[in-house]
Amino acid sequence: MPRRVSLPGAAELFRSTAATTTEHYEARPEHGVSAERKTDRPASARSRRSTTGRVRHDEKITVYVSTDELLALETARLRLRSHGISADRGRLVREAIAIALADLESQQGESALVARLTD
Repeated sequence: MPRRVSLPGAAELFRSTAATTTEHYEARPEHGVSAERKTDRPASARSRRSTTGRVRHDEKITVYVSTDELLALETARLRLRSHGISADRGRLVREAIAIALADLESQQGESALVARLTD
C-alpha cells in the first residue's frame, strides 16, 4: 500500500505574515534605553526568539562596506562570541543602528552620530 505524504495547502503556504512579523526596535536596556517590542505574540514565540536572537524582518537594505569595516565587524562578532554572545552580522548592524538612533533621539545635536557625520 503506497504511503501518501500530507503537504500543506495553499492557504498555509501563502498566508499573510505581515501582522506577525512587524517589530519596532530600539536600543536594548543595557544601553540605557528600554527595548520596545510588540506584545501580541504568543509567549512561546517570544521565549524562542530570545534564545536564538533571530527575528523575521519585512524590509531589506544593502550596505556596502570597505574591507577594513567588514574585518572590524567580523572581529566584533568573535569578540562577542568570547563573551557568550552569538550574533550574525545583520543583528550587529541592527543593534548598532538602534543604539545610534536612540542616542540621536536623546542627545539631538550633541549625539555621536551628528558629530561623526559633520566631521
